[in-house]
Amino acid sequence: MGVLQTVMQGDAISRSVAVLLLLMSVASWVVILWKSWLLRRAAGDLRRATAAFWQAASLDDARGRVAASDPRQLVTPLLQATTALDQSAPDTLAVAGDRSQQLTRVLRDALHGVLNRLQFGQVLLATVGSTAPFVGLLGTVWGIYNALTAIGLEGKFQIEQVSGPVGEALVMTAAGLAVAIPAVLAYNVLGRQIARIEADLEGFARDLRELLAHEGAPR
Repeated sequence: MGVLQTVMQGDAISRSVAVLLLLMSVASWVVILWKSWLLRRAAGDLRRATAAFWQAASLDDARGRVAASDPRQLVTPLLQATTALDQSAPDTLAVAGDRSQQLTRVLRDALHGVLNRLQFGQVLLATVGSTAPFVGLLGTVWGIYNALTAIGLEGKFQIEQVSGPVGEALVMTAAGLAVAIPAVLAYNVLGRQIARIEADLEGFARDLRELLAHEGAPR
């Protein structure tokens, strides 16, 4: 209760800074917990879906196997993109160029859509990690300013005049770091997990393109 009382004794600006840091912390922890769960499940789904694809006897069989093994829609959009390409009107630019170029285009677009979903929340973590220390610093500067103002009004120095504002300032500094550090660590850890999933998806997309680009590919 001591820290809370120290913050609540401040003025409107100090309390606003404290509330902002609290909101930033809550938002970042929600993203951290949600993305940790999502990426762990996504990595497992990707392994199962790709294994199911290559164990299938035909593309139609592979689509059914992948749909049952891919609840988070990582591999399925790539297969749907190739199906949509085959259903394109023959007199459109969608089927311009050779087969490999067509597949590269649709697989790239589908892959970007999947990666955008996986990267959701990373911007928030980066923003919190980079701005929270400065928000805390704002509270620190404001607390010191209040302490100096109190001394100026009284014309003499007394420890009681500065203990409250300086204590508040120190709390704001610590709070800013406490909010920023988990966000930065999570951004780096989750970013590496996303990069591994991205590499696996890109490898599967390349293999799928090579498979479908050949006229003798099983249908």
